[in-house]
Amino acid sequence: MAELKKENEQEHSSASGEKLYLKGITKTFNSGTVNEKVALDDLSLRLNDGDFCTVIGGNGAGKSTMLNAISGVWPVDKGAIIIDGEDISRLPEYKRSHFLGRVFQDPRMGTAPDMEIIENLAIAARRGYHRTFRWGVKSSEKKLYREMLAEFDLGLEDRLTTKVGLLSGGQRQAITLLMATLQKPKLLLLDEHTAALDPKTAAKVLELSDKIISEHKLTAIMVTHNMHDAIRHGNKLIMMNKGKVIFEISGEEKRKLHKADLLEKFSKQSGEELANDRMLLSE
Repeated sequence: MAELKKENEQEHSSASGEKLYLKGITKTFNSGTVNEKVALDDLSLRLNDGDFCTVIGGNGAGKSTMLNAISGVWPVDKGAIIIDGEDISRLPEYKRSHFLGRVFQDPRMGTAPDMEIIENLAIAARRGYHRTFRWGVKSSEKKLYREMLAEFDLGLEDRLTTKVGLLSGGQRQAITLLMATLQKPKLLLLDEHTAALDPKTAAKVLELSDKIISEHKLTAIMVTHNMHDAIRHGNKLIMMNKGKVIFEISGEEKRKLHKADLLEKFSKQSGEELANDRMLLSE
């Protein structure tokens, strides 16, 4: 018993530089019915501190389902989700927000449209702190937000009092990205966060994502349908199919990848052809 306890403690402790450990997580929807769907099938993944992992796969592969599992949208059936050595598998969604930052595909999510840019940023900066009746934004905060927004090169630094609902999709997604990273989360989740943007704006938001992740040394997971983006961004790439990781590559090997390589790997590892127009047509 003592040896087993010691082994479990070692597994759940943060390994040297390990930031995320998904240990055999499984999730089945509508279990026991004709609509039963195994969304995650004994999925395991390890990310070290500072890893930027891109995730690619066809529809129904389990990409966004994995992010929802990490975020606590619903509990997993079995397995463990460990961040920085702490098992958060049983924590409710609101408590996991202290560990995570997340940006969704829809630019309208993650912000309060009827509040000003500066108010949205202030709320994000105060997340998790005790609130009092003295709510306000200090001049030092205004200066900091202005400097941060200026780096986006979108003219937002001069629109601090503009309501977020009046911004374009790209501007709003940039604000959401900044809000998600103001407190330097242990793990940043990017859920197809450029899919709803035009190509030029998407490229700008991806550039900002790279910059923020690099400067703050964040650990991040980016789900995307775009093979080019999956190869170009991050230091690690995983391909998913039917709730499992079927291919994983990192470092110099990843940098040498081409779109044709990914298509070949998918066919080889899954035993089927990739039938996803968004991925096949992505450049």
